[in-house]
Amino acid sequence: MSDTVTRWAQIRSAIAQAARDVERDPDSVALIAVSKTMPAEAILPVLEAGQRLFGENYVQEAKAKWPALKARFPDAQVHMIGPLQSNKAREAVELFDAIHSLDRESLARELSREIARSGRAPTLYVQVNTGDEPQKGGVSPAEIDGFLESCRVHHGLTIEGLMCIPPAADPPSPHFALLAKIAARHGLRGLSMGMSADYEAAIQLGATHVRVGSAIFGARG
Repeated sequence: MSDTVTRWAQIRSAIAQAARDVERDPDSVALIAVSKTMPAEAILPVLEAGQRLFGENYVQEAKAKWPALKARFPDAQVHMIGPLQSNKAREAVELFDAIHSLDRESLARELSREIARSGRAPTLYVQVNTGDEPQKGGVSPAEIDGFLESCRVHHGLTIEGLMCIPPAADPPSPHFALLAKIAARHGLRGLSMGMSADYEAAIQLGATHVRVGSAIFGARG
């Protein structure tokens, strides 16, 4: 096995153990292998090993490599986990199976329009800025209730869950707990939270999707 596949297998095993430690079914936690900045040849080994969920940050980068990869692995799914510009909504709806970074009215409006136009509906997660960091995308916890209602009522969107990226300087668990509390309040099943350094804590607090990149693919150039 390649080093990448070995690391991937280790992460899968650690995810399963973290789930069992809190009496969760390991199958209730999906691993999103974050393949952003990775060329197709770096992604192929984990695709061939059986990984089927991948995360990308940029529309153009994903557009350059994933159509060819999906032609070979048609059951692979690509999730948009980075900030999404409203003017990229059409390409995003065409390209991605899920979008984790819905965070403003203009984007909700454009996604609604493109979903209606194309008939293709990616799974949608609303990003919550749990630390209210001004430099980071996401809806403030103080505004999330109104935004979710607007997505559903005004834009006709089906929201699957919530996503967060805790502040780098903070312990992550309080942010994961806050996200889980908001999701429960709104009857949302999906919790996209936890990355290479903190996915085990996220699983303890209910993560349904963890986004792991460097722990699988190594340091990026």
